[in-house]
Amino acid sequence: MTLLASLHGPEDLKRLDAKDLPALATEIRDFLVAAVSKTGGHLGPNLGVVELTIALHRVFDSPRDRLLWDTGHQAYVHKMLTGRQDGFASLRQPGGLSGYPSRAESDHDVIENSHASTALSYADGLAKAYALRGEKRAVVAVVGDGSLTGGMAWEALNTIASGRDRPVVIVVNDNGRSYAPTIGGLQTHLASLRMTQGYEQVLDTVKRTLGGTPLVGPPLYDVLHRLKDSLKDVMSPQVLFEDLGLKYVGPIDGHDVAAVESALRRARDFGGPVIVHCITCKGFGYQPAEDDEADCFHGVSVIDPTTGRPLAAGAPSWTNVFAEELVAVGAERPDVVAITAAMLQPVGLGAFAAAYPDRVFDVGIAEQHAVTSAAGLALGGLRPVVCVYATFLNRAFDQVLMDVALHRLPVTFVLDRAGVTGEDGPSHNGMWDLSFLQLVPGLHVAAPRDATTLRVALRESLALDGPSVVRFPKGPVGDDVPAIGSRDGVDVLRAGTDVLIVAVGPMARTALDAAERLAAAGVQATVVDPRWVKPVNPALLDLARSHTRVVTIEDNGRVGGVGAALALALADGGVAVPVQVFGLPQEFLAQGKRDALLIENGLGAKDIARAVIEATAAESDGRRLNV
Repeated sequence: MTLLASLHGPEDLKRLDAKDLPALATEIRDFLVAAVSKTGGHLGPNLGVVELTIALHRVFDSPRDRLLWDTGHQAYVHKMLTGRQDGFASLRQPGGLSGYPSRAESDHDVIENSHASTALSYADGLAKAYALRGEKRAVVAVVGDGSLTGGMAWEALNTIASGRDRPVVIVVNDNGRSYAPTIGGLQTHLASLRMTQGYEQVLDTVKRTLGGTPLVGPPLYDVLHRLKDSLKDVMSPQVLFEDLGLKYVGPIDGHDVAAVESALRRARDFGGPVIVHCITCKGFGYQPAEDDEADCFHGVSVIDPTTGRPLAAGAPSWTNVFAEELVAVGAERPDVVAITAAMLQPVGLGAFAAAYPDRVFDVGIAEQHAVTSAAGLALGGLRPVVCVYATFLNRAFDQVLMDVALHRLPVTFVLDRAGVTGEDGPSHNGMWDLSFLQLVPGLHVAAPRDATTLRVALRESLALDGPSVVRFPKGPVGDDVPAIGSRDGVDVLRAGTDVLIVAVGPMARTALDAAERLAAAGVQATVVDPRWVKPVNPALLDLARSHTRVVTIEDNGRVGGVGAALALALADGGVAVPVQVFGLPQEFLAQGKRDALLIENGLGAKDIARAVIEATAAESDGRRLNV
């Protein structure tokens, strides 16, 4: 039996002899590569925290002591060490193991955390609760250096530091990266910490320990050494954190279990808030990940475990189309600039950054700052394009409302991964934006249905005098969906006489399929795509008057979305036509494939057609009864 197979929980890990831990770390890495290469997932971050996670579970008594992960995508090893190895065959699959901590899976998972920079606030609240209840329990937050670029983390640090007798251990997993290399003043300071005498000792330890490993050792040492040599100013390691009132321990070689254990025991026994600064290497121990300059295999699809190459050629994606068009726009318009929150590659800004490096601004994991900084760029005469995942714009709603819209500034928000995203689970589904953005005065929202309308929408957004949004889903973009006509800016995709189907963005294909099914039942449907879904185009009211029913289909929550806005506009306009709103239930959806989740939640063409036929029949029966 392997060491890993003998572990069914943290107590088994504590019983292992320290001399066996390097072999265990190797087994864990082999397991991660083999498992994640079959399912896809966050590989690089977890390869980097193997020894750190082993040490955490040997020093602390989870689940009594609370381990919080910020962000949760680095918790795969934690799952393995808490009895969930067998679940990795179903990682991120329907009904399977979550790619993030999950309270439903284990008592060892405290927060279902996939939005960064939040764990320290959870830790502050937990520590206060245990103090008030008289419970002696440690609270440990594992925070990536990328998460420390978020303002919320620093608000929490300020409060945690005031609780001198509350045992909060903050482990800074410092690999110099979030998705891509971490940027900003904090990263410069953390990098400067690596230049101190303590860090020189870490380098010596790394060199001695890894020098005999031909593929892994020398590259890691070189990476660390280059980080050290790239900076000139020497600062004391404790300055940044101890000025806040936090005890500082480090820097520690995060790939030395004994060193990390020793540091964590000292931090645990201190009795107050402590920072443990661990230097790690993202993708450590797997050469393809270490060699990947883009993001060290932060997230991978199904890959060949030997080479790290994807097993299937990727079809052109929505993100690819946006990326190409933005580069083309950039060549024509020097006033167009781009902003991202630590996600340059995932949101498609890599090509734009390569072409126009001075016109891209990565502000770190700080969506609120990104939006208001964009407002400043617009005030300065530029045309900023803010690129984030749809789910992460939630975090900057106030800035969209008060800092951009109130000033009527021409900022374009490009929302990638809008609608159902699938495998990353409930926190990543971008199903809220069409609802909360309805509240923003003067904001225009576009939902393109295909590659061509995405390109057009981006250019139209940059011609507007005020704020705008262009949203699109994750995945392959597919073939174009042609229009057969236009009505005052509304694309007509199919002509009929009975039902008007208003399709939002990529739901146009579903709408056309539903229309075919309705036609087979004797109900003729007109299918339209408004392309710009906010504000409501008056042409939709005119179209509704010539039909007996209006149906809306959107991959957003039903409450307050496009369908709700159109229903209100019809009522206000005196158009007395029944409206059926098809959208997602206001629930946190389980992980799964996008298409399957849409069908499961009533957004398949078959279910939509059936519901429309049933409603139409019921209405006809009601009219006959009234007669």
